[in-house]
Amino acid sequence: MNTGTMNKTPLELAIRYGFLVLLGGLALFFSLYASGFASPRSAVFILQSVAITGILALGVTCTLVVGGFDLSIGSVATSALMLSAYSMVVLEQSAFVAVVLCLVMGAVVGLINGFLIVKMRVPDLLATLGMMFLLIGLQRIPTQGNSIATGMSLGDGGVAEGTFSAAFLWLGRHRFDLFLDRLLPVPVVVFLLIALLIWLFLGYTRHGRLMYAIGSNERAAELVGTNVQRYKIVAYMISGMLASVGGILLAARLGRGDIASGNNLLLDSVAAALIGFAVLGAARPNAFGTAAGALFVGILLQGLTMMNAPYYMQDFVKGAVLVAALVFTFYLSSRRGGRRTA
Repeated sequence: MNTGTMNKTPLELAIRYGFLVLLGGLALFFSLYASGFASPRSAVFILQSVAITGILALGVTCTLVVGGFDLSIGSVATSALMLSAYSMVVLEQSAFVAVVLCLVMGAVVGLINGFLIVKMRVPDLLATLGMMFLLIGLQRIPTQGNSIATGMSLGDGGVAEGTFSAAFLWLGRHRFDLFLDRLLPVPVVVFLLIALLIWLFLGYTRHGRLMYAIGSNERAAELVGTNVQRYKIVAYMISGMLASVGGILLAARLGRGDIASGNNLLLDSVAAALIGFAVLGAARPNAFGTAAGALFVGILLQGLTMMNAPYYMQDFVKGAVLVAALVFTFYLSSRRGGRRTA
């Protein structure tokens, strides 16, 4: 056994591994009491249900790392959903053009958010909240608040004749063979790849370490020559682009521009990012914790659904888990710090 692990106090072990033990216990509980929960397809369904919110949560994580926060991710995702649908169904563009437009839109929104926060000194919560409302209104204007689908009536009296490209729908509906036929959906693969890239970027590159330094002590990071403003703007641009990726995958899965389909994206993504603070006792934003937080929310909701728990209880349970995880992490961490000082 590792000597360092043996020397840790029960409090330190609880802080570091408590969340993972809770995650394993939750999975075991539902495996025993929810019929069919432990099957491979159920596991993949959980991953699929959290893939899009997990991608958005990873974008939020990047802004949290630099000491910011992005409330516009949900509206960016739904704007990407509507933009991709509009470009293919109404403008009759290709899947490639639709994806590029969405990614550019996400980057521009992130750039504007970063500019407002860094250059105009608008508090991050207010800037991104304003952007959220702006996008919610903007995405409804071209279709007068209607969803987008082939055959819909247009404002000029015409009919939308474009269709969703098969290549675009592949992004949301194709499943790879893995042990079983058609087991692993493309959105899950995208989520896992993005989580790996963000984890490597934040934890193992100079740029990632500088972003953590900015979030920890912005003034100190600036004094050693870090271009704080540039890194903060880039963080919001990453958040915007990842939100667009989530919107693209959602549109590809639905096959229509459903304006109400992203209602819960913001809350679920923020919950996953904040629960990540409790993973391995990090007490700070991190990609691994965010991915684990998204998985935790997915397991919780899937298990409750399979046990026929009332749907209106789910948000309450998510909120209770989030509060408990954060209290557990920061209260116990403060006690550990107090003991070391003593």
